[in-house]
Amino acid sequence: MNLVNVVGLGMGPADLTPKALKIIREAQVLVGGRRHLNYFPDHPGEKIILGKNPEETLAALLPLVETRKVVILASGDPNYFGIGPLATKILGPARVVLHPNVTAVQAASARLKMAWQDAAVVSLHGRGWEELAAALTGAQKIMAYTDPAHPPEAVARFLLDRGMGEARLCILENLGQEDERVSWLQLEEAGARQFSPLNVVVILKEASLSTASETLTLGMPEEALAHDAGMITKVEVRAAALAKLRLQPGLILWDVGAGSGSVGLEATLLLGGGQVFAVERDPARAAMIRENRERFGVPNLKVVEAAAPECLAGLPDPDRVFVGGGGKRLEAILEEASRRLRPGGRMVVAVTLLETLELTRNWLKSRGWQMEVVQLQVSRDRPLAGGAYLQALNPVWLISGGLAEK
Repeated sequence: MNLVNVVGLGMGPADLTPKALKIIREAQVLVGGRRHLNYFPDHPGEKIILGKNPEETLAALLPLVETRKVVILASGDPNYFGIGPLATKILGPARVVLHPNVTAVQAASARLKMAWQDAAVVSLHGRGWEELAAALTGAQKIMAYTDPAHPPEAVARFLLDRGMGEARLCILENLGQEDERVSWLQLEEAGARQFSPLNVVVILKEASLSTASETLTLGMPEEALAHDAGMITKVEVRAAALAKLRLQPGLILWDVGAGSGSVGLEATLLLGGGQVFAVERDPARAAMIRENRERFGVPNLKVVEAAAPECLAGLPDPDRVFVGGGGKRLEAILEEASRRLRPGGRMVVAVTLLETLELTRNWLKSRGWQMEVVQLQVSRDRPLAGGAYLQALNPVWLISGGLAEK
């Protein structure tokens, strides 16, 4: 009698042990969800999709098991809200061998550096809200598996409906994947967004339990901030831009085209009682700025979700202006910033295109600005063949200065 191996993939194939990989390689029939099977596109065995009717699919494996090596792929640990118990029931305990791996709850706890032995863990997959409602009556920390019928935004609305507006959510999306994302959100914000279907939700009923307020420092690594697919001012450029701005306590800074808000966030460390107005017209990126602001507990950064230069009219006159984006509206943004800048003020513009460099230089020069242009070419070490090499990042120009004294 052949044995059926049920292999937990953890967060992905990278979590597999050599033993588990060998079992998968030697399989003649590979069974799993589409996502699991897509991890092994070159596997020569027959592939069977474990779809919406897993009982029927598992029962159909019984004749195959007599003559062929069958491996069932599962997320995380097959015995933890997974296919393991059902496979054991249908195929028989004597025929099934389970290979556990890291669960999404364990991975989420590791990402957050948060203990989970005191958490209530519930699954909404294929279930109603009853388990979550029961957990909320006692536990202060709840970790929930969701499904398309109970996504994170629905969880947020469920909590709001129960008068739990003070609770905080952490949504961990695509754990272990290249596009992994961790977001700490207020319920109202989470309820208005959409998330990847592959997620785990952490609910903290008391703000004192939250790990969201991390320590903000100068030179925050890019991975410490929520950002849009690498669209973030790199650490080295950020440091130079902040130096060129010559920030002082009490000043007002406009961060126009703020993206992830990285420059404005670090600027708050140098402004004392001053303020930063992070202007970003893209709603998704504006949400990331709010997320980063909440994560690091930054009270003096205001997110302005609107298009510049029109929205600048409603802001207080700035002492400093950083322009990190603007596209075709750049000249209009420069015009408004130049007109509103307080006496002795400074402006720094970061550009990556030669055409934008020339446009900015010519515009400022024609209006009598004293300016300097610095090119930043950063290379970072990367491993290669037991050693290291330098990988160059795209060059960035910083145009900085102020109006010439009359």
